[in-house]
Amino acid sequence: MPFDSLRAFLTRLEAEGQLVRIKEKVKPEPDIRAAACAAAKLQGGPALLFERIEGYGDRQVAMNVHGSFLNHAIMLDLPKETGLKAQFHELVRRFGRYPIPAERVNDAPLKEVILDKSPSVYKELPLFRVNPMDGGFYLSKACVVSRDPETGANQNVGMYRMQVKDHDRIGIQAAAQHDIAVHLRKAEELNVPLRVAIAISNDPVTSLVAATPLRHDEDEYAMMGAIRGEPTKVISSERGNLDVPAGAEVIIEGEIIPRQRFVEGPFAEFTGYYSSSMIQAEVKVDLITRRRDPIIFENLYSGLPWTEIDYLQALNTCVAPFRQMKEEFPELEAINAMYSHGYGTIISSKMRFGGFGKTLALRLLTTPHGIVYPKFIIVVDDDIDPFDLQQVMWAISVRFRPERDLVLIPNAPGSTVDPAHLVRGITTKMIIDATRPAFPDIPLADASIVDVPPETPFWMEEILKRKKES
Repeated sequence: MPFDSLRAFLTRLEAEGQLVRIKEKVKPEPDIRAAACAAAKLQGGPALLFERIEGYGDRQVAMNVHGSFLNHAIMLDLPKETGLKAQFHELVRRFGRYPIPAERVNDAPLKEVILDKSPSVYKELPLFRVNPMDGGFYLSKACVVSRDPETGANQNVGMYRMQVKDHDRIGIQAAAQHDIAVHLRKAEELNVPLRVAIAISNDPVTSLVAATPLRHDEDEYAMMGAIRGEPTKVISSERGNLDVPAGAEVIIEGEIIPRQRFVEGPFAEFTGYYSSSMIQAEVKVDLITRRRDPIIFENLYSGLPWTEIDYLQALNTCVAPFRQMKEEFPELEAINAMYSHGYGTIISSKMRFGGFGKTLALRLLTTPHGIVYPKFIIVVDDDIDPFDLQQVMWAISVRFRPERDLVLIPNAPGSTVDPAHLVRGITTKMIIDATRPAFPDIPLADASIVDVPPETPFWMEEILKRKKES
């Protein structure tokens, strides 16, 4: 740690027994997507490296790189068996080191080959449909770099779905809640193209932070440095004033065409459903830079949970709103937003006074991630582990009073890819306050919790020991 490239991380995963090399020749479809889906469904699923792909010469494909909490722990240079809650609090600690600004370098392997005459995404990448009914080839794990065209500041690194439509045309979903949408809106007000750089096959921390819902004024590269414990290396893009990850395999540069939209999709989303076709912005590619040696194209399988996208967006989506709320609410213990990108979110906290749980839920809905994604929020006391659904269900079952503790917020902002919406982007949000009554609320009558026998931990260890011996 830190890993400065995808290749370095794959080497570490292999040393930890978390990389499987597929050496025999495979078909781009359906072999790659089926294997990636299978790897993510396995307990502690490994990353996959396809070394020979029919029709693509020496190009290789990496899948499921973030696709288990074992891989996630290795990315943080923790023992791979580190538990979920421990990883959450370690990420919280590292987020607290923000900012550690990026370090600019003058040379990187991604500049070894520069293609500035009729560049072709088709020729450079071993593309395949992530799922069979996708509207085309998708770059589902690329990082997009853009900059505020009005001020020249507020550079953003984000991860958005992108459909390759031609040699030099890529559709991009710049949804209203994304930072890139702010940049695009300003560019369109000025009626100028928005310059972007698309980084392909990045080190794991770069991908993690690109998929993290930071505040608009926060620097993704400085957050990558905070997680690493040292600066992230960046290099200037070949054209335009953008900083790109120096460890990337490929950089695709281009401009988002202002004031024009084109049909994009459908695409199999993290919801487990195909989203319908949409009218989206489009990037006109004008330059590609890449490594000279065989390219490793990293892509991401998404579909019926759990898949790699659920692991990639799990703990970072928990930690970002936790950090954004913790300063105002020091009672906060943890947030679990791992389910369908936080559509279902669980908050654990000490209670300051009666009704405090509802206040916490409402504050979550004002965070960058909470504005759109959470459909239902469950609030529990600090004696409940929000990552243990058995405990959460117990709290709902015995502490939740529907007539007092259920809040519905109709006509609220929602995710545009939620298949349950009647109107795209509009939803009803629900708060379930499953906390114990606190003054001045009316206490539960005779509510004495049963204590766990103090000898229980000893007997748990004893039973496990005897089970292994038998």
